[in-house]
Amino acid sequence: INDVLKESNFPSLGEKKVGKVRDIYISGEHIVLISTDRHSSFDRNIAYIPFKGQILNQISLFWFNQTKDIIPNHVLSTPDPNVLIAKKCTPLPIECVMRGYITGVTSTSLWSHYKDGQRDFGNFILAEGLKKNQKLPEAVFNPTTKSDEHDRPITPKEIVSEGLLSQEMIREVEHVAKALFARGQEIALLRGLILVDTKYEFGLDENNTLTLIDEIHTPDSSRYW
Repeated sequence: INDVLKESNFPSLGEKKVGKVRDIYISGEHIVLISTDRHSSFDRNIAYIPFKGQILNQISLFWFNQTKDIIPNHVLSTPDPNVLIAKKCTPLPIECVMRGYITGVTSTSLWSHYKDGQRDFGNFILAEGLKKNQKLPEAVFNPTTKSDEHDRPITPKEIVSEGLLSQEMIREVEHVAKALFARGQEIALLRGLILVDTKYEFGLDENNTLTLIDEIHTPDSSRYW
């Protein structure tokens, strides 16, 4: 198909790294993220979908704008529907997952652990008798490690004890993630959608300010019903 963006090749933009969906160019001051039409599921590229990259980028931009009063983000400019020029940040070493419902099928999903008998998740405890896809009494912060193999769930206490982040930083991250998720659910509901769960990525900018990076509330990083 001619109108599919499978990959990019712009050596002049800087050192190229290829992600699952994005081609990333790293230069001195900033990074250039090009959202391609690659579609990845369970860490495999399974299809090319026309205009997917453009829509993904524009959804993310919509949400960056809707949440910039909660936390600064890495957006500098968007010279093309598929392109985002972003501020360079140092990514935090965890994936910040927020869950509003108990669901999922993968090894890191809340339902998988609950089904196997786990009730205490470190920073929250779930009651007996929950059914799959049930709404939780309140949204929970359920971070994982970042790994090329498989992410594993990790509690805020373990994040501190393993030296990944300070107590103060994980507290701030959890507070911001909860605020972003509440905003996301509120706006999604106005469009007849339920934001079920999502993943945020945070980084520190040159002033060590916590900054929202990567993408936000896209179908690639979130579950909607």
